[in-house]
Amino acid sequence: MFESPAYAQAAGAAAPSGVAGIINFMFPMVAMLAIFWFLVFRPQQRRIKEHQAKLAAVKKGDTVVTGGGLVGKVTKVEDQHVEIELAPQVRVRAVKGTLSDVTPFGSKPAND
Repeated sequence: MFESPAYAQAAGAAAPSGVAGIINFMFPMVAMLAIFWFLVFRPQQRRIKEHQAKLAAVKKGDTVVTGGGLVGKVTKVEDQHVEIELAPQVRVRAVKGTLSDVTPFGSKPAND
């Protein structure tokens, strides 16, 4: 009484095969890779190069921030290490790679 008859549905169109199928699959993949390249990878590589250039250019008198959040003035620069003065007569040595920010001596603060 409440049952409706079940009808067989026609088969859907067959998936494209051969060259057309490959092109239909590859085009979206290539487009996604291009989008990721321009929106994610290139800006990240640019930031890494800028950071490495900052670390290579660190010199005596610059203000630095370490990865641990310590802020101080550079008093001595070596190949792999820098000596940072945190307070008068308080100096620590840090590995250059752990510096997260370098502000050159005499530059204006960001909030001015």
